[in-house]
Amino acid sequence: MRRKHDFSMGPEEEESSIDLTPMLDVVFIMLIFFIVTSSFIKEAGLDVNRPDAPVTEAKPEDSNILVSIRANDELWINRRLIDPRALRANIERLHAENPKGSVVIMADRKSTNKMLVTVMDSSRMAGVYNISIADNRQ
Repeated sequence: MRRKHDFSMGPEEEESSIDLTPMLDVVFIMLIFFIVTSSFIKEAGLDVNRPDAPVTEAKPEDSNILVSIRANDELWINRRLIDPRALRANIERLHAENPKGSVVIMADRKSTNKMLVTVMDSSRMAGVYNISIADNRQ
């Protein structure tokens, strides 16, 4: 007796499989492309001009005059409560001790702009024109 062979599957119809190697090559090339291009993307921001001089420690004679304005518009210099009318005299005295120093104003968020302008005006009248406003967020 003869056996019938199932020749429905010819040599052209062999079991096929998908070769993933080219797809993985393309994925890795895209990954490398995105990593390289992301390092050249310029982020939005401000350019800061930094001084070229080496950093040195602040000398006591170059120390700044720190004026703190509290939320209730109290003025403090060197941990002392200062009357706004005596502010100019105190800044003049401290500036005479440290002529190279500047005035740094630390104003609370709840303080008024009027007190900030008063401190700036008093500093200018005392002969100090180098005034900075510091942020005291913590």
